[in-house]
Amino acid sequence: MNHDLFLILKQQIKERIDLSSTVSDVKLIELIEESVFSAAGEYGWTSTEMQALVKRIFDSFRGLDILQPLIDDPSVTEIMVNGHECIFFERKGAVERYPYPLESAEKLEDLIQMIVSKVNRIVNQATPIVDARLPDGSRVNIVLPPASLSGPTLTIRKFPEKPLQMVDLIGMGSISEEAAEILQVMVESGFNVFIGGGTGSGKTTFLNALSAWIPPHERVITIEDSAELQIQTVPNLVRMETRNANTEGKGEITIRDLIRSSLRMRPNRIIVGEVRGAEALDMLSAMNTGHDGSLSTGHANTSVDMLSRLETMVLSGAPLPVDVIRKQIASALDVMVHVSRIRDRTRRVTEIHEVLGVKDGEVQLHPLFLFDEKGETMDRKVIGELVYTGNRLHNIHKIRMAGKKLPAWFAHFEVESDAG
Repeated sequence: MNHDLFLILKQQIKERIDLSSTVSDVKLIELIEESVFSAAGEYGWTSTEMQALVKRIFDSFRGLDILQPLIDDPSVTEIMVNGHECIFFERKGAVERYPYPLESAEKLEDLIQMIVSKVNRIVNQATPIVDARLPDGSRVNIVLPPASLSGPTLTIRKFPEKPLQMVDLIGMGSISEEAAEILQVMVESGFNVFIGGGTGSGKTTFLNALSAWIPPHERVITIEDSAELQIQTVPNLVRMETRNANTEGKGEITIRDLIRSSLRMRPNRIIVGEVRGAEALDMLSAMNTGHDGSLSTGHANTSVDMLSRLETMVLSGAPLPVDVIRKQIASALDVMVHVSRIRDRTRRVTEIHEVLGVKDGEVQLHPLFLFDEKGETMDRKVIGELVYTGNRLHNIHKIRMAGKKLPAWFAHFEVESDAG
């Protein structure tokens, strides 16, 4: 339908709404239907077209306006609004331009304020950057002028209604069945696992899948900037989320605050959605003080890069000697998993390393699985799989303590120092 006609109909409905009273959704739909049906004869719309138009106009009043169809489309994974006239979206890994603009910059600002108000957050010129979420759990990032020179910027990362399970990731080729089998034993046995990867590589999705293997009798506390995790198999679950400072600069609750508080809440495991700064020190401390099986994620290009980033993040929280930091990292982490979004836009687990300890001043990574690329198909799809390196797992102490066993095909040996 012509966008100008949509605006005309919307304006007609606005003029009929009694602004002095609250209009219910039912009454609003009745007004919209009356306007659409009266115009249908002139334009020859079918019943399907009228139904779509009624929804579109309703969404412009009570939903996310022209963005609502993208929100409702399960194949769309990301929505990028660079000002009210420039909108892009990602579907199946490909970014496309959305043909419809928002009606004005003011409308975009209204949508932004509606989103943040529902999660008790504030965004304005004094606090121009904020993370929020939609009622369906989708992650939202907002940047306003003067921080954004392109006008109000809105980025929405959508998540599936039903979290992907490990069996789904195996079916999609994101991880091999053998690697998943080993990770299951590790998670059940209380290995501390850190997941690294680039933006949009699937770290949160993979963390959700791993969490399904946490024994249901354990108490788990999740800590996030914006609540995204969808842990459904643990009844004794506490979810915590950060809070920005108010307009007076007070009331801020950081990830560091939440990690410290969580230690007094008798957790078996602590899950930090993503570490970006000084909270890395608190996370490592928690892993080193009896909270085995804790999980977290971070941004990096490789597992080796992730170690360097963790060092930098810890240094931002405390001026510790580098060798002390590396010993903390090696002592806290048992396994590092790296997920990548490769050039054909698919998301794959590309590295699984055991963390052995510190040798000659460096944290030692022991590769267990590595992605082996074998070429491309005619349509440029990457051919490859996550392959077991044949290296043996050194740290089997936690597996024995949990009463678990590694599969027979996975070569392993016991180290006396581990057994003690």
